[in-house]
Amino acid sequence: MARYNAGWSGVTCVTAADAGVSANTQYPGTLRGGSATTLAKVNEVYIGGEDTASTPTTLIFARASTLSVGALSVGTNALSDVQSTAPGTLMSWGNTAATSGPARSATLYLLNLSLNTYGGISRWQARYGEEITVYGASASIGEAVLSSKVGTGKSSGHIIYELV
Repeated sequence: MARYNAGWSGVTCVTAADAGVSANTQYPGTLRGGSATTLAKVNEVYIGGEDTASTPTTLIFARASTLSVGALSVGTNALSDVQSTAPGTLMSWGNTAATSGPARSATLYLLNLSLNTYGGISRWQARYGEEITVYGASASIGEAVLSSKVGTGKSSGHIIYELV
């Protein structure tokens, strides 16, 4: 098992409608399976606000009803323990898809992370055995996207996940 930190920095969100395709660089990121059998367990989501004025923002971590297409980029995806052996197939992370971005499901919300991005923080941490899982590479279970439902706050943060 290998643990990874997927991060973003200084992203100004644009409100996205449910089932609407997320525009490149306008959401913190999406975590997508690398193959039909890739399993990731999300352990933590942390968001830190970076605005210079009060900006209430609601970020939703949800399953994708339509997967992103093409290579993902912009953001970081680093192995936490340098002594771990990375598996053959990794998860993809980023907020810029080569062809098209993901669409947040209207019914498969996993976390509702609200904060005032004028210095506020929002953090969710799973108890052991209650991690959010992303499995495979198909819609509804193979990709989870963090995007804004309300507000245009600027944030940086990370998602800690483990490949099993």
